[in-house]
Parts: sequence; C-alpha cells; structure tokens
Amino acid sequence: MAVSTRWWRSAAIYQIYIRSLTDASGDGVGDLAGIRSRLPYLRDLGVDAVWITPWYPSPMEDGGYDVADYRDIDPLFGTLAEAETLIRETHEHGLRLIIDLVPNHTSTRHRWFQEALAAGPGSAARERYIFRQGKESGAPPNDWKSVFGGPAWTQVPDGEWYLHLFDVSQPDLNWELPQVRAEFEDVIRFWLDRGVDGFRIDVAHGLIKQAGLPDLGLTGHERIGAADRVDHPHWDRDGVHEIYRSWRKVIEPYGEDRIFVAEAWVSTPERLARYVRSDELHSAFNFDFLRCEWDSAALRKVIDTSIGALHAVGAPATWVLSNHDVVRHVTRYGRANPDAPVDLETGRRRARAALLLMHALPGGVYHYQGEELGLEEVEDLPEEVLQDPTWERSGHTDRGRDGSRVPLPWQGTEPPFGFGPDGSWLPQPPHWRDLTVAAQQRDENSMLSLYRTALHLRREHPALGEGELSWLDSPEDVLLFRREPGLVCAVNLSRTPFPLPPHERVVLASEPMPDGKLLTDTAVWLEV
Repeated sequence: MAVSTRWWRSAAIYQIYIRSLTDASGDGVGDLAGIRSRLPYLRDLGVDAVWITPWYPSPMEDGGYDVADYRDIDPLFGTLAEAETLIRETHEHGLRLIIDLVPNHTSTRHRWFQEALAAGPGSAARERYIFRQGKESGAPPNDWKSVFGGPAWTQVPDGEWYLHLFDVSQPDLNWELPQVRAEFEDVIRFWLDRGVDGFRIDVAHGLIKQAGLPDLGLTGHERIGAADRVDHPHWDRDGVHEIYRSWRKVIEPYGEDRIFVAEAWVSTPERLARYVRSDELHSAFNFDFLRCEWDSAALRKVIDTSIGALHAVGAPATWVLSNHDVVRHVTRYGRANPDAPVDLETGRRRARAALLLMHALPGGVYHYQGEELGLEEVEDLPEEVLQDPTWERSGHTDRGRDGSRVPLPWQGTEPPFGFGPDGSWLPQPPHWRDLTVAAQQRDENSMLSLYRTALHLRREHPALGEGELSWLDSPEDVLLFRREPGLVCAVNLSRTPFPLPPHERVVLASEPMPDGKLLTDTAVWLEV
C-alpha cells in the first residue's frame, strides 16, 4: 500500500463492531474470518482504514471491553495467526487497520486481578488496581457511580472494595503505578510489531483519578464524560497527558503513519485539543458534533469551535455521526424531541444531508458500520436478548446500546440476511430486507450509493479533506460555506426551499432539486 505519513489528517475510517459485521463460523457472532470476507466491500466503499472493536480474550460481559489478555485473540473471533493474516490482507486491499486499546480497566478474569484477589489487602498485586477500605458505616469508600448504573464500588470477601467506573466485571487500573504504565507500553509494541496501524484509546479521559478519591456529590446516574465541570475527580484529569506523551515516544519509532485516536468525553473543544497536542495523541473523536441537534446555529457553532480549538494545536478536526455507544443518527434525526416517535423518512433524509455536510468539512471522518445502509436504531429488541450490562445495572430501566449493534444485513429477503449461515446474536428487523447491501447496490439513489459517491469524491476532489473553510452569506437555517479550490457546500435546514447560488455544475446532491432549489433537510456540493 502507498505510504502517506499524514493520511490520518483527512482519513475516512470505518468502525467495525466485530460481533456484528459478518459471521463466518456459523455461531451467530461476527469474527475475523467474516471481516476478511468483507475487505473488498470496504475497499470499494471508499474508506481509508478500519477500526475494529476489542478482539481480545474476554468473558464478554461488556462486548469485549472487559479484557482478560491484551496479547491474544478471543476464540469466539479467531486466533492470533488469523489476526496477523487479517492485518496483512487489510494492507493488501489498500486499507489500514486500527485496533481498540482498553487501558482504563481490565476484566475481573485478567491474571492481574485474580492475583490481587488471592494476595489480599496491602499486597503489591492489589496496587495494580484501586482497592480501598469502606467507610465505618459499611458504605463504599466514596459516592462515585458507575456509568452503567449503580455504585462504582464492589466489596470482595476480605472486606476491601475495588473501583469500577463501568461494570462490576471491569475493575479500574491504578495508572499511578509504574508497572501498569510499563505493561501497556509493552502491549502497544506487541501489536505494532504485528503491523497494526494504530489504536483507538477507550475512555482516554478516565485513567487518572484525583488523589484521595473525594466524593463527587452525585445523587443520580454518572455519565461517561465531564460535560458540566472541568475539575472532575475521575474524568479528564491533567495527569492523563503525561501517559500519552510517553505513548507518543513508543509509537514514533514505528513511523509517522502509526497513530493514536482518543475517545475522550470532555467539557469543551479546548479540553479536547489538549489530547492532540504535537507530543501526545494524533486525533480524537468529535463528540460535540455527534451530539449536536439538527439545528443550523448549533451546527455552525460546533464546526467553528471544533476547527478553531484543534487547529490551534496543529491537529485535524474530526467528524462523526454514530458509533456503537450511541443511538444511530437516523433515529436521532427522526425525532422532534427525545420522547417523540421516530419518523424514519425524516431521519434518513437528514442523515443523507448530514453525510454531505460532514464530508465537506476539513479533517477526518468516522463511519459506523451500517450507517452507509441507513440503518436505524432497533428499539424493540426482546428483553431476553439484551446483553449490554447497562440493562441489568440500571435495574431494567435503561435498555442500553444493543439497539445500535444489531448485525448488518447483506443480502436476501429473510433474517439473518447473509450475516452468517445460521442466525445472529441479536435479531434483525424483517423490514431490513429493503436495506441490504445487495438491494442497495442495484439502486443508484440508495443511501449506500450516496456514501460510495461521497467517499470517492472526497478522496479525489482537491477541495475536500484537510484545509480551511469560509462561511458565505446565507438565509437563517441554511449552512453555506466554501472549500478551495472552487467547491461550495449548502445544507438547507429551513422550511423554505433555498435557491442554489451561481455555480458551474452540481457535484453531488443528497436529494433531487426541483427548479434548482434545495429542499428542506437536503444538501448539495457545487463546483463554482
């Protein structure tokens, strides 16, 4: 594959939720062989790289984000030799491969945690995690809550408590301990030596906890990020940056084209920019854009503040609409408010427009598998199939994230729609027969066709990718900006048709434009 040391600054990266792409073994769960079989599809789609969710040995209490061994592959997905083959074949298809790294916590099945339980209070083995005595009242050491619901502490038989900001099966590591830091630097080298092109860092903002573990004062549910405060005792602590500066020194000898991508839920774009300074990580997900309402003023503010904060430290902006942890954006855009019923026609129309908006912005883009098919959140999964730990931890009040993780439909008219030979670990809606890859490939106006065209144009057009944008005068609720050389993007969020500005030709439109006007919730690229 061609070498470009700055490829990641404007890359299109496709997220693979490994359990749900394709099942080759017949057990109903996606696997490495399934990914290998889909590499031609991903190449032809027009993405530059794939990011694969955790493939490590795991009891799967949290879909693989509870890691028992960071240097091997779970037999559910394949073998280490198969992973090495996948890395090689990904490169042969002109793609790069990024893997998930989960440094905030391990599984309770990890050798270190088993040693900590056996060694008892005060042992060196327990220093690798965050064990504490409870309060005299018998309560946990502090009032911290789990992101998945309930307290963030669990008591072991000898009376001590261990911290888990997520599930009880995911004990937090003690990143103040040099042994923990050295272990992960070695894990990074292990996978770089096998040819991976980078790492997506799970919960990158959570590794360091405030000394003394002070009470937070929470009475309700914890969130994954410090959206409403900077001085949070366990999110976005300044100490995380020392860790990432050391990681940068580990990865740089492998070449400038190897990268780190941060999952960091923080309070402001300026706080996010701290993670991607020149001696730290390379890129970070832009969750402000993902969470933004379908509103022109809000979108413009997010675009401006994101570009401004990241460019100030020499980092590229990134744009993302969905991932495996949030409600799919077709569903989000199809609701007038969180409690309203979903209008999927509106949701898909807005999703098509958002695709053109996102790909016209400077920087990199991330796509979550299935969004190129226009898949919606599956909100009526039977309770007995739900596997997200949030369902149990919340006392069956929060259905969790399984609705965004339903296996992809590839072909045919009946489930599992070519996902595998015999069923799927989560059931697919029967109406997805109209959204399969095979069905959409035959339709030049389908969501899949729009994605392919946008991705290929983004790679080929000199105005797209890295660079700057300039806003143009436009009516309220219309986003209108220019990329150089000579490309204008217009997005109409108003209720009134918007006459196209003077142009030489239409490069790409999300929907037909009768009488040369951009209709409500549509977008267009124009060559000028």
